[in-house]
Amino acid sequence: MKPAPFPATPLLTGADTEQKRRQILDYFHATFDRYEQLFEVLTSDEAYYVKPIALRHPLIFYFGHTATFFINKLVLAGLLAQRINPGFESMFAIGVDEMSWDDLNDQRYDWPSVDEVRAYRQSVRATVDRIIRTNSLTLPIGWEDPFWIILMGIEHERIHLETSSVLIRQHQLKYVQKHPAWAPCRDSGPAPENALIVIPAAEFRLGRDRSDPKIYGWDNEFGHHEASTAAFQASRYLVSNREFLAFVEAGGYADDALWPAEGAAWKNFAKAAHPTFWIKDGTQWRLRLMLEEVAMPWDWPVETNYHEAKAFCNWKARESGLAVRLPTEDEWQALRQFAGIAELPDEAPANLGLSQEASSCPVNRFAHGPLFDVIGNVWQWLETPIYPFASFEVHPIYDDFTTPTFDERHNLFKGGSWISCGNEAAPVSRYAFRRHFFQHAGFRYVVADAPATQHASHYETDRLISEYIEFHYGDEYFGVANFPKTLAQLAIETMGDKPAHRALDLGCATGRATFELARHSASSASARNWPNRAGCATR
Repeated sequence: MKPAPFPATPLLTGADTEQKRRQILDYFHATFDRYEQLFEVLTSDEAYYVKPIALRHPLIFYFGHTATFFINKLVLAGLLAQRINPGFESMFAIGVDEMSWDDLNDQRYDWPSVDEVRAYRQSVRATVDRIIRTNSLTLPIGWEDPFWIILMGIEHERIHLETSSVLIRQHQLKYVQKHPAWAPCRDSGPAPENALIVIPAAEFRLGRDRSDPKIYGWDNEFGHHEASTAAFQASRYLVSNREFLAFVEAGGYADDALWPAEGAAWKNFAKAAHPTFWIKDGTQWRLRLMLEEVAMPWDWPVETNYHEAKAFCNWKARESGLAVRLPTEDEWQALRQFAGIAELPDEAPANLGLSQEASSCPVNRFAHGPLFDVIGNVWQWLETPIYPFASFEVHPIYDDFTTPTFDERHNLFKGGSWISCGNEAAPVSRYAFRRHFFQHAGFRYVVADAPATQHASHYETDRLISEYIEFHYGDEYFGVANFPKTLAQLAIETMGDKPAHRALDLGCATGRATFELARHSASSASARNWPNRAGCATR
């Protein structure tokens, strides 16, 4: 039996607070239920503890993680006085989700039983239910409102509904079973020939206003960016399995000339010779879905990581003589507006938000103007590494949601997939993954005279961090004695015998001057029996 329609992310406006409270309560329970229903596809407790892939925790972690997220954020926001299970709320707090493809972390954890985690989830459900029912609610709900934290927890669980479904798809078949709530599409036929559609030049503004959020949003969606795109052409359809087969049969995976250095390194390490979810069965191809293998549906979108999509575009450019590449974020937004897709989730027909079957479907099913699948079916990889819009600010309750991805190693993808729900389904959302990761993601290509514009990130890259650490903790830098230490010593000498109560180091970076000041403050306080503190403030 097909589940009831999955509720969309709620609007944050309205006049009836009790009606909005009931809507959020229904939204919470529907999300909690659907997430637990996903784990019903596992065949045994063993399936929870065997890693589907080396780069991620086993599924028991993700079963507990979304529940502990609620508790940790509610405590941090002051909406909950005490924790339910501090051990779980530490163990399940942080997932190993963003690492290099060759970082084979095999750390061992003393995981609790499935029944223990299931019971914990029920305690969390009751706690969040009580807070939604009893906490004061005013409309509209804004960035600093307590109910923003409730919505943060719900939207976070919807993200993991999708990412956990990918891990289940990567699990061994013996660990999963068919489920009526997760039945895939059974429709397939000949793949349509792709064609190029002209997208006219456009000017528009991206970014959301924190004072008028309309729906819940993550920090990277707010701020502003003035966009301008020249006319370009975009493929009518997402690249289908059939269209991608030509690249495979042409030896695209063996031709390192088509792969930039990072992509070639991943391909050679992974020994990739075809898309990850393709399975060679004698002379035939099959496709791994979430819970089963099926004969290859050639008219469905191919699913790849960024590296494979990039190599295909390079091959297509060489074969056609055209400037073929992936679209930028600005170009994707231009074609979205050209297709008439609204900024927020609407009623546009699409394989999105679990509104259809639990899988991809043919690329020619959902038309959006002259294009197909502008939103939905599979995510679409972009050429743009995620970067902060002007006026970007982190949310104080989730200050590391986006900033770790501002490293020029995480590329945006847009449009959402068949299982993208809530905030994920909004075209204004900005999700990014490491380029070697797999999601339910494919791509469409563009032909454009203009090269892809790359926006520099204002946050930390590995190189920048390494340089800062050397600058702060090395003996010298560029032949100059350690500057932060020397600066702190000058400040201490200038202070002389004055009391060293507190010091604030503005723009402290990796903190050497702060530690030097703290050492002096501590020794001075010890001698005088005074309180002391040295602090660090930076952005």
